[in-house]
Amino acid sequence: MQYSIRIKDLPEAERPRERMERLGPEALSNRDLLAVLLRTGTRRASALQVADELMVRFPSIRELAEASVEELATVRGIGRAKAIHILAALELAKRLQDHRVSELDLISSPGDAADIVMEDMRRLDREHFVILMLNTKHRVMAKKVVSIGHLNASLVHPRELFKDVIRRSSAAVILVHNHPSGDPTPSEEDLAVTRRLAEAGKLLGISVLDHIIVGEHRYVSLREQGLL
Repeated sequence: MQYSIRIKDLPEAERPRERMERLGPEALSNRDLLAVLLRTGTRRASALQVADELMVRFPSIRELAEASVEELATVRGIGRAKAIHILAALELAKRLQDHRVSELDLISSPGDAADIVMEDMRRLDREHFVILMLNTKHRVMAKKVVSIGHLNASLVHPRELFKDVIRRSSAAVILVHNHPSGDPTPSEEDLAVTRRLAEAGKLLGISVLDHIIVGEHRYVSLREQGLL
């Protein structure tokens, strides 16, 4: 019967927790950071080996963050408690990123809005509908995923979209969604949803400044195209 090498059997300089304490978290690989979060492995696999299995099942951090508790728990050595622990840590990281966005980003052109979301959205394999909430000076206050799936009126309801906008006292919004095909050309459904949300925004006194459609390294602004 073959047993794994335990982390505590590794030289101290190679143990993820000790390396993080000595060198800081930026010195650790994704595998090492996951092992630190997991804390322990199983009788047959160290925390590092369980982290390896996680990365095989979910090759990118984005895929890991979008997984459910149930999906994570299918990986050997990951129970529901560890799955919840991992997702909580990733959600905190996401909220930190959203906070940094709100502090730094001023929108003065469609390109500014596209720059904020392009890297995160251009490779997604499903349509994600996102809103950027802006203050009166057009600085981004928050970024929120409204829906995931094919864009249609039932998935993006004005009541749900503007509820958080009103709660944050946002003065304006920019709508963003991606086309997994890589072609950002707007569809009739895209235009219909945009018109519906823009009309709802007018009734609430909230400006829908633009709708950015993200493709592979390119985007379309409905405002620039005269479609909004």
